[in-house]
Amino acid sequence: MYKNTNCFHLAIPCGDLEKAKKFYSEVLGCRLDNSAQEWADVDFWGNELTLHASEHKLDSERHDVDMGNVSVPHFGVHLSRADFDNLKKRLNEKGAKYYDEPYLRFKGTKYEQETFFIKDPNENILEIKTLTSNSNYHLLIFNQDISLV
Repeated sequence: MYKNTNCFHLAIPCGDLEKAKKFYSEVLGCRLDNSAQEWADVDFWGNELTLHASEHKLDSERHDVDMGNVSVPHFGVHLSRADFDNLKKRLNEKGAKYYDEPYLRFKGTKYEQETFFIKDPNENILEIKTLTSNSNYHLLIFNQDISLV
């Protein structure tokens, strides 16, 4: 199911499982697998996201960062430029609303990236991003002494 052997696993409360499955599969275009009555696995671009039916919602708050403020907690993924643009097109076609509209961070640097935030039906916040000038983000981040949120 997952593209790499070092995939990340995250389990989150999703509220109504059927609504969440529809959002992740039909709106985001992720593949579902290993579904049960109380939970479902999502192939979140090569990572394992497990949705758990729940009445609980995670609290969130805004934190000031370099370009304004972001909601915490959030989770997300770095996509290739093509996958990022295709996802933005898909979101537009599905009538999805951004939580934070797409914008550029670190403009004019090798870390320049376009990013946006979207909420799932249970108000979990997702950040989707792509580097604009270098596709080896993990190498830039983890081989340098820098901190990016």
